[in-house]
Amino acid sequence: MLVCFVLANSTWAAGLQVQGNVGKLIPVAIKGYQGEIAKVLAFDLEVMGCKIVAETDASYVLEGKNGANNLTGILSDNAGNFGFNLNINGAAPRVLAHALSNATIKAITGQNGIAHTQILFTMKTGKNQWEVFQSDYDGHNPVALTHDKTIVENPMWMPDHSGLFYTSWMTIGGLQNTTVVRHSLKTGKRKVFSRFKGLNTGGAMTAHGPVAVVLSKGGATDLYLAPKDWDFLKDIPGKKLFRATRTREEVSSPTWSPDGRWIAFATLVKGRYVLVKIATSGGPMIEIPTKGAFRPTQPCWSPDGKWISFTQQRGGFQIGVVPATGGNAKIYCEGEDPAWAANSRNIVFTRRAGGVNKKRMAILDVPTEQVKMLPAFTGGVGQPAWQ
Repeated sequence: MLVCFVLANSTWAAGLQVQGNVGKLIPVAIKGYQGEIAKVLAFDLEVMGCKIVAETDASYVLEGKNGANNLTGILSDNAGNFGFNLNINGAAPRVLAHALSNATIKAITGQNGIAHTQILFTMKTGKNQWEVFQSDYDGHNPVALTHDKTIVENPMWMPDHSGLFYTSWMTIGGLQNTTVVRHSLKTGKRKVFSRFKGLNTGGAMTAHGPVAVVLSKGGATDLYLAPKDWDFLKDIPGKKLFRATRTREEVSSPTWSPDGRWIAFATLVKGRYVLVKIATSGGPMIEIPTKGAFRPTQPCWSPDGKWISFTQQRGGFQIGVVPATGGNAKIYCEGEDPAWAANSRNIVFTRRAGGVNKKRMAILDVPTEQVKMLPAFTGGVGQPAWQ
């Protein structure tokens, strides 16, 4: 869908942006917008570190109006400096509002917005049935991608977002078994990627090539690396499965460093739940210290390479973040299944709301610790992955 920006005027100086204003909510007033547009703008801006306030209390004012197929926006600060004058058209109202939100964040902070992005997640659709869904980042416009009518888990984007990997408890030839599936969003076609006897899960792919899967084919649950065009049914020269770990302990939730040099995952070391990493070429497991955290699991590496989010299990589930090199961990809020946005600032996660099958998604703005809940779905959701 084409979104057209017409920039009428702009006199914003880079020095007026609030880059580095970490930990403080940015007070913004919104004027002139009606209905759904006003709600979308407020939600977007609050997710990305703003606080919607009265004009008298605002550092920035976003003013405009919305028609049937277009949206205008004028941004200024409380000193009278002019930011932009935009006319946006060519898309549905929510898409126009997301575009204006992104433009506002870019002008104020110098950082790209995330209001145009998409998420994957699983949703319960029946008894012992889950499917993979795709939606706008705020949970709106959900579309079912799978129709397996069984348990599905762990949807993971391909790096170019042309498709995904997920785990399905599908039945083939009368036998039900966990199966890692590769699914194309361009064609809708899917292919069995891994279906050995026993556990097959994962499907974390790096832009640098390999796909990380967790298999029990070797007698223990271990991490394996497969070429992206690997075929587990055929012996193709140069397309071999590489066993990256050899441990008696369970390993889970592989996540790649952005440069493709490391894979982090959760495991047990001497009875302790820990996060570890190994080099892509293999070698020993190196613990990632998470001082102050208890039973860390579900690691997710931030796109800028600086942080790893995780789930803490202590009297429930909490979202934590630790430097990628390890160190003091910070626990932010109740929740599990964390996944980073492309801005390495926001985290989408799930939060239990009346039972394991009634989980909702939420978004954390890490610097300000602000949490925004996404719409509730009838069946409950889990395991989000951010585009």
